[in-house]
Amino acid sequence: MITQKNNGVNKSIILAVTMTSNFFNPLMGAAVNIALPKISMEYSLNAVAMSWVTMSFLLASAIFLVPFGKIADMVGRKKIFLYGNIFFMIATILCAFSNSGNFLIVSRLLQGIGSAMMFSTTMAIVISAFPVNERGKVIGLNVAAVYVGLSAAPILGGFLTQTLGWRSLFYLNAAVSFILIIAILVKIKAEWIEAKNEKFDWLGTLIYMPAMAALMYGFSKLTTSLGLLFAIIGLVGLIIFVLAEFKSPFPVLNMKLFFENKIFATSNLSAFINYAATFAVSFVLSLYLQYAKHLSPKEAGLVLITQPLLMALVAIFSGRLSDKINPRWLASSGMLISVAGLIMLAFIEKDTSNGFIVVALAILGFGFGLFSAPNTNMIMSSVEKKFYGIASATVSTMRSTGMMFSMAIASLSVHIFVGEQKISDANIESFIHSSKIIFIVFTLLCILGVFSSFVGKKTTKPI
Repeated sequence: MITQKNNGVNKSIILAVTMTSNFFNPLMGAAVNIALPKISMEYSLNAVAMSWVTMSFLLASAIFLVPFGKIADMVGRKKIFLYGNIFFMIATILCAFSNSGNFLIVSRLLQGIGSAMMFSTTMAIVISAFPVNERGKVIGLNVAAVYVGLSAAPILGGFLTQTLGWRSLFYLNAAVSFILIIAILVKIKAEWIEAKNEKFDWLGTLIYMPAMAALMYGFSKLTTSLGLLFAIIGLVGLIIFVLAEFKSPFPVLNMKLFFENKIFATSNLSAFINYAATFAVSFVLSLYLQYAKHLSPKEAGLVLITQPLLMALVAIFSGRLSDKINPRWLASSGMLISVAGLIMLAFIEKDTSNGFIVVALAILGFGFGLFSAPNTNMIMSSVEKKFYGIASATVSTMRSTGMMFSMAIASLSVHIFVGEQKISDANIESFIHSSKIIFIVFTLLCILGVFSSFVGKKTTKPI
């Protein structure tokens, strides 16, 4: 059932609000990466603890995206998007007023819950509001907004961190969230409820959330026996979840979307692989540029801006192209180009020039931009309207889980070679060696992604 008044659909406002949300959320994450050395200095955090400032946000997103995607389909996508902005604003204020590393990590986890409410609905709202022939264009614009946010983050994050302190990042984001809340309440009157009469799958949700949490935590601690145990528990839990969903009349995640819809399944796998192979690049290079090359946060930001800037520029035209030609060719080509950029980064040394890193990031950004919008278009176009919320949540889950997996790989490698020590001139060679291993693993993942992104038929009947 669709509850929607035609005069309540202001497409321009909807596009502006979703793009603004998609701009500032990733800006926050990337800007925090730039600020990590300053945060570490204030709270005396080691490399592993620093990674949890990022990973706590991603962990919460990965856990809550799927349940909130289903809830949005049942009670209203705009409603969940609005509540998500409110929750996110409160959590962001808590981050700004944190007085310890642990408090900041917990506040970032709460931010992740609010982010899950927003990211599980933004793409579904856009797809619901715009006609099919404009789908690739608006997806491309929203994806570009994400990358513009990533582009602005190194410069804005570096500038604010150096001039006003790292807490100013959270003050800015809280203010933007407040503006978005007002815009949603005043300007967006439409609502989209496609699964109003369905019941919520509490059993599946209660299995999924702890299983995903255990898996992600286990990945981040694989060097310990406890971490391995959590990873195994998480995998077993997800298997139980899949079996339970097949028996549920109203599953929180319809497994038919994966087992009977090849486009949906392989495109989500490709999204996971792509984010797993690229997200932690900025985290690793931010530390490398500041600790090995002794650049300031602002200077490091000017180098790191290359990748998201190319992503944004390419995503705009790749989204439009995916409305006209087979998006699978675009996605697989983008993944292949990303491989070249990652191979270059696998050869960094302490004296590697900044120009070399900029070229590698430019190649990686071009490939990612060519991949992302067409791949998202394939996912959203392969399902019926009543699954838009869960499809949006699923692709966001693949993104968050991929990001988390990427950070887990980076954290694991740093832990193996650097240990619990703070990164310094004394162990910088060990850190660089760990970085090379990270980029080699990412390269292998991306090669696998080239094949997964090309699997499937050119078209598929929505399930």
